[in-house]
Amino acid sequence: MRLSLIAVGRAKRGPEQDLFNAYLKRLRPSLDLIEVEEKRPLSGPELMGREAKLIGDKIPEGAHVFALDERGKAMKSRQFAEKLGGLQDSGIRDCTFIIGGADGLDPAICTRANTIMCFGPQTWPHMLVRGMLAEQIYRAQSILAGHPYHRD
Repeated sequence: MRLSLIAVGRAKRGPEQDLFNAYLKRLRPSLDLIEVEEKRPLSGPELMGREAKLIGDKIPEGAHVFALDERGKAMKSRQFAEKLGGLQDSGIRDCTFIIGGADGLDPAICTRANTIMCFGPQTWPHMLVRGMLAEQIYRAQSILAGHPYHRD
């Protein structure tokens, strides 16, 4: 199963990028990062709508889409692993994760998503969420492989 992350914004060098890269190196299969960015000085719903268009253009046909959104469902690591394993077992070829920009995701993206999830009730910087997601995908792969990285 191919894994991709469509994220709003361009990562800059720093600890958040280092964290993401550290887990990216461990992933098998890897996670393809696709960054989208609106250059025009838009704001609010207009910006979110434009970001939704940029994101939507990058979603592979037939992909299972995970939108990371504050209104999403928090999953335990084992639940997340079971979800990914089930998708892989059912023959899903592409699994795409979406992280919005500072204003969040346009409702159109959440409507398109098959799964809406969050990393708890707190607000996280979207660049940090990239590293958190990569770690959770690595943890899920470890759980599915029976590797001792995850401890219950």
